[in-house]
Amino acid sequence: MIESLISFSIATLLLALSPGPDNLYVIAQSLSNGTKSGIATTIGLVSGCIVHTTLLAFGVSAIITASETFFYGLKVMGACYLLFLAYQVFRSNTQVDLKDKASKKSYLQLFKQGVIMNLVNPKILIFFLAFFPGFLWDESHNTIYQFYVLGISFMVISFIVFSGLAILAGYISSTLNENKNVSVLLKWIQIIVFVGIAVFILIP
Repeated sequence: MIESLISFSIATLLLALSPGPDNLYVIAQSLSNGTKSGIATTIGLVSGCIVHTTLLAFGVSAIITASETFFYGLKVMGACYLLFLAYQVFRSNTQVDLKDKASKKSYLQLFKQGVIMNLVNPKILIFFLAFFPGFLWDESHNTIYQFYVLGISFMVISFIVFSGLAILAGYISSTLNENKNVSVLLKWIQIIVFVGIAVFILIP
C-alpha cells in the first residue's frame, strides 16, 4: 500500500506541475484577480475531483465513456460552457481597475466556476479511468476504499501545487497592477485560456 501511494503521489505531483488546462486556468485567475481568487478557483477544481472519484469507484465512468455519442455530447456541452465564459470576459470592461473589488467575481462564484469547469471536462473521466486503476494495491479487496484513498491523495497534492502557482501568479499580478494597461493583457489571457481548454476538450 505504502509503495503504491508513494508512486501515485510522485506521478500526481509531476502531472500537477506539468502545463495543463487546470493549472493554466488557476494562473490566469490569479494574474487577473489576485492570489485569493486563484486559491478559490483551485478549491473548486479540486472539489470536483471527488465526483470523478465517486463515478470511478462505482463503475459509472466506464459506462459513460462506453457510449461514444453520449460522451461526445458531454464534450460539446463542456466546450460550450467554456466558450460562454470566454464571451463573458470578452464583453467585460477592459478599463476596470484590477483592484476594484466590485468588478471581480466573489470567491464563492469562483469556487462554483472551478467545480463546474472540472465536471464539464469529460477528459478527466478518461484520465481517472486510465490513471487510478494502475495504483490499486490489492484488487482482491475493497477497491472502492482504495479509489477514494487515491482520489483524496490526488486532491491534496493538486491543491498544494495549484495553490503554490496561485500565490506566485498573484505576486506577479500585484506588481503588474502598477501598469494601467495591463488589464487588457490579462483579459485576453483569460479568453485564450478558456478557448484553449474548450478546444482541448473537443480534440479526440
